[in-house]
Amino acid sequence: MAFGKNGYVSRRGGDGLTERNRGLLMAAVGAAMWGGSGVAGQYLLQDCGFTTEWLVVTRLLIAGCLLLLLDLLFYRENIFSVWRDRRDAKELIAFALVGMLAVQYTYFASIKYGNAAAGTVLQYLMPIIIVAYTALSTRKLPKPVELLCVGMAVMGTFLLVTHCDLGKLSIPVVAVVWGLLSAVSAAFYTVQPRRMIRKWRATLVIGWGMLVGGIALSAICPPWHFSGRWDGTAALIYAYIIVCGTVVAFGCYLGSLKYIRPTEASILGSIEPLTAILLSVLLLHIPFGLMDALGSALILSTVFLLAAAKEEK
Repeated sequence: MAFGKNGYVSRRGGDGLTERNRGLLMAAVGAAMWGGSGVAGQYLLQDCGFTTEWLVVTRLLIAGCLLLLLDLLFYRENIFSVWRDRRDAKELIAFALVGMLAVQYTYFASIKYGNAAAGTVLQYLMPIIIVAYTALSTRKLPKPVELLCVGMAVMGTFLLVTHCDLGKLSIPVVAVVWGLLSAVSAAFYTVQPRRMIRKWRATLVIGWGMLVGGIALSAICPPWHFSGRWDGTAALIYAYIIVCGTVVAFGCYLGSLKYIRPTEASILGSIEPLTAILLSVLLLHIPFGLMDALGSALILSTVFLLAAAKEEK
């Protein structure tokens, strides 16, 4: 047993990995699976004719039930206890509707009208939304590094959307709007449930958030109202989205926090858009040129800068 530079205990397990390396690997795998689920979603939405509503509602319902079942198996505690406190119940419903449901729907809507690479990168404007919200709520100007990140994010979005040609957009306007809304809802999804997760557990809060969000969307789009082409390939890809892109991805990411710092996990989360970009180019043959690369690099660099700034506090 040894102590690493970050102060975390570094034990070597039976698989030959230190606990820190295992945590880094788990965070990377979880992020890569999230990125893969965006590309898988693009195939189902654009090539198989699935509706955004049906994909989101079934993903939320099934994944929510699976996460709650896993929480019950691992912790052996009453999963309904979270509803006993009125404040907890209100915050959980807000997280389910404004956070979980909103971020899932806006993300896949952006992919449906655009592509997985652009939709995932646009969602990574989320840290900038949090910086802006923090500045407004505290009535304090952002720090210089935060202002730099805002500028980088704006320039990155400009390059990604326009390719420096104001006469036309490289991504449909509707996809950009959904992508920006995805960043806003992702910011809420990240900040709002922190108290709940500290009081309870991430699997419990996220599981209920998914399930309640799915139930709410079922009132508009019942899961038995399906339209699209269903075949063996579509079934495998759909199963990947539910199992690997949701349950396993969340499990890996949350499990990694046992071994590594949250800032390290957030930086490794940048593997998600990089995976989405790579798989979009290789599997879906989405064009990704120099302007796309520069814009994505500027946006993703803000994650590293903000994480580094937070680590120095």
